[in-house]
Amino acid sequence: MRKNAMFIACVLSLLTAACVSKKKYAEINQRNSAISGELTTERSKFNTCEKEKAEALARLRALEATNTALKDRVDELKNTNAALLNNLGDMATLSKKEAENLERSLESIREKDLQIRYLRDAMSKKDSVTLALVTSLKGALGSLDDEDIEINVEKGVVFISISDKMLFKSGSYRITDRARGVLGKIAKVVNDKPSIDFMVEGHTDTVPINQPGISDNWDLSVLRATSVVRVLQSEFGVDPARMTAAGKSFYVPVAGNDTAENRARNRRTRIVVLPKLDEFYNMIEEGMKQATEASKAG
Repeated sequence: MRKNAMFIACVLSLLTAACVSKKKYAEINQRNSAISGELTTERSKFNTCEKEKAEALARLRALEATNTALKDRVDELKNTNAALLNNLGDMATLSKKEAENLERSLESIREKDLQIRYLRDAMSKKDSVTLALVTSLKGALGSLDDEDIEINVEKGVVFISISDKMLFKSGSYRITDRARGVLGKIAKVVNDKPSIDFMVEGHTDTVPINQPGISDNWDLSVLRATSVVRVLQSEFGVDPARMTAAGKSFYVPVAGNDTAENRARNRRTRIVVLPKLDEFYNMIEEGMKQATEASKAG
């Protein structure tokens, strides 16, 4: 571009200094116009190049800034990775301990589950025995009046309550003939189930006793209980080792002693079927032992 400018200046000098023809002048002027156009084009290209250069420099600075940020991020990630590797080692040790604790907990849970299962089995077996006994008793005594005899279960224990008017005459401990028939039916059920023991309880009302050879209601309640036990043993062959005679006097009433009807309810003999707790607990203990062994084996 500088050469073109010098060329134009020379041409103008020549035109001024010398006389040229119009044709020559026109040619020079035309050449000058062409050169001016080329100069304008070159200047435009130069400006475009400068602009592109500035944009390129801006992008370069942005890339350099990004590169710096990325380097910082890489360093940060390296540090984080190193910390994670250290933590991973600690976690591996911790996880091993937790796994051991979890295994012990699971073993304990399995053992307790098995213990509960064996305990339920023992309870179920006990309830089955109780249900079978009640069914047998009700089947044997089903034809009797409910006012004279009552069978119920409280907390897994079977109670057979026989009214005073069925068993004895007033103030007496001698068993009636009708009562012998009832006791015979009870004895048959008891003899068919040799694994159960029972206690015969005598109960009275609060009216003082006034009979020769009987001191008080304590004495009467015990005599009535022993009378029942003797009949069961001597007449119906019940093993005496399975029986217990007990007197309660009037201290365990089922009703108030304020009316004749309530006093009649309190005068009763009750047969209590005694669960063999030693067998029941042995069953539970054996179940617990089996549960522990099964848990360790599994």
